[in-house]
Amino acid sequence: MHIRKEDRSGLGDDGFSVVNEMDVRPYPPTERHEMFYKAFADIKVGEAFEFINDHDPKPLYYQMEAESKEPFRWEYLEKGPDAWKVRVVKVKG
Repeated sequence: MHIRKEDRSGLGDDGFSVVNEMDVRPYPPTERHEMFYKAFADIKVGEAFEFINDHDPKPLYYQMEAESKEPFRWEYLEKGPDAWKVRVVKVKG
């Protein structure tokens, strides 16, 4: 007899659970960064949020990379030309 335990959560060792999705396009740029940082602060390791922006948020990625004390993974789900969708996952250090 062979018994195999399967993890059906989809999380695995490097998996995640998306807990927040937001479209920041309707908001002024000054509010978008605040929304982003709050969403990141609100998630735990193994959780993620996704956001949609009207331009490539690469400068925000560089800012996070330079300032964040918590490790994260940045994944493009869609790359323009009208919308950029990004998933940000808080990962183990």
